[in-house]
Parts: sequence; structure tokens; C-alpha cells
Amino acid sequence: MDFLMTTDLGPDGLGAVLDLAAAVKADRSLHRGTLRGLKVGLFFEKPSTRTRVSCEAAVVDLGAHPVVLKSDEVGLGRREAVADVARVLDRYLDILAFRVFDHRHLVELADNADAPVVNLLSDRSHPCQALADLQTVREHRELAGTILTYVGDGNNVAHSLMLAGAMSGMEIRVAAPPGFEPAADITAEAMAIARTTGGSIMVTSDPHVGVAGADVVYTDVWASMGQEDEAEERRRLFAPFQVDSELFGEAARHAIFLHCLPAHRGEEVTDDVIEHERSFVFDQAENRMHAFKALLVQLQLR
Repeated sequence: MDFLMTTDLGPDGLGAVLDLAAAVKADRSLHRGTLRGLKVGLFFEKPSTRTRVSCEAAVVDLGAHPVVLKSDEVGLGRREAVADVARVLDRYLDILAFRVFDHRHLVELADNADAPVVNLLSDRSHPCQALADLQTVREHRELAGTILTYVGDGNNVAHSLMLAGAMSGMEIRVAAPPGFEPAADITAEAMAIARTTGGSIMVTSDPHVGVAGADVVYTDVWASMGQEDEAEERRRLFAPFQVDSELFGEAARHAIFLHCLPAHRGEEVTDDVIEHERSFVFDQAENRMHAFKALLVQLQLR
């Protein structure tokens, strides 16, 4: 089984991974050594802190051996054809995990490898992040019926939150500037899933409408890696979408704040919000490790 999008797990599989993630966080010895003898390739086309360290630590805890590959060593699609990279690594490694710019490369890798291929991030989705996000929310409330509002660019993080949230019966709202909404096909897919789970999806260009009464307020950087040339224009367009104390105050009184990090303090979020007593961004970062560990175990059980 490949894990390119959150939906690849299915609702039951998603629930099982989240249950296991909570269990391995509560008992760090659980499943220690379960994957002994396996080799897990961790490929990074984009620089990383949380993904690199959390995934490598998870692999080590499970007793497997991490093989870390960098973009300049592989030259995916440049030095060597994507399909050839997949067919070679498949001979050496038991699980392939890739952080890439182009989601199409992940699809081609999965099409040419027998080993499971895991999406550590692409321009289309960030499913491992969504696992950690939902794990963090579950530490405070039941997922079904929870209102999570994502404020900012309708990017890969927003896409995975919409799909994972819909699968969990959540109400996911995305407040994005005009022209920066989530992809139409992802929105349609999330809405279709939500109709089967009792969840709902809303996309709005008004951050106040999106945040009103929300249980969770979530944001991300306005310009991601590869969008540096757009940074100044994005700062102008996204300024009304900054999560400051006033906007966060429009959420429910018990609302928590999440951010996938790294945060550009003073841009998409102010210091007083990210340092708020109901900000759990560092629990969320920690959960990247537990969620990835649970995912690897689940992949091997299938």
C-alpha cells in the first residue's frame, strides 16, 4: 500500500493510525524493534527540520535503519529518470518515503516500486502532517463535530486537512484570499467524503466568517519554499488573514491554536497567539514522530 494522500488509508485505517499514534506516545516502548531488519529510505528534495528528525527518530525507535538521501545525491528527474530511481531503490529498501516539490513524481515512484511509497510532502498534499494535526486535536476533543478553521493559503497542508477532517466527521473551514483557495478537485473530493461521515467543508474569503466559533484555528506560512519570488505580494494580499489575538478571540472560548511550523512570527501569526496558553504547536510538532511511527507499523501490518 502507498500513502500518497490521506484518503489512501480510508476512514477506518485513519482511525487505526491515530489510535496507534496515541498509544505509542503514551508508551514509548510500544512497538520498539517491530521493524527490526527493515531499511527505510528518507528522501528530501526540500530542506526539512521536523520531517527529517521526526521520521528518522521514528524509524530508529522501530528498530529499522534509516537511509537518508538528499536531492543533490539523487537528482530526481534530472540526473536520473524518476522511474529508474524507483526501480533501483526498490531493490535496496523496504519502504520509500519522499519529500518532493512535484506530486507527479510521487505517483511515478509509486507506479514503479513494489515497496510502499510514503508522501512526506508534495505540492499537492502533506498527509503525514495531517495525521499529526488530527492526533493533536484528539488530545483535546473528539474529532467528529469539531470545527477546524484553516486561515491562509489553500495549499498542500489545507488539502490534507480537508480530506483527513472530512474522513473524521469534522467541519473544516478554509479562509483564503481570492485566488488562493484550495484546488477545486480536492474541495469537491472532501465535500463528497464529508457527506458520508457527517462532516462538512466550507471555503470562504472572509477570515472572520471562517474563525467564528471555531474549536481549532490553524495557519501556515504565506509563502512556502519555492515561492520566494511571490513573498512580497503575498504579504500584501494575506495581511487581513493574520491570526492575531483579535481574530483568535473570535473563535470559541476553548479554541486551540495550531501551526505546522516553521512560523514566520509577525506575518501569518503574532507572538501572543503562538505563545498563547491554548497554543499546542510544539505538541503538534512532537506528534509528527508518533504519527509517522504508527503509519509505518500500519503499512507493515497490511
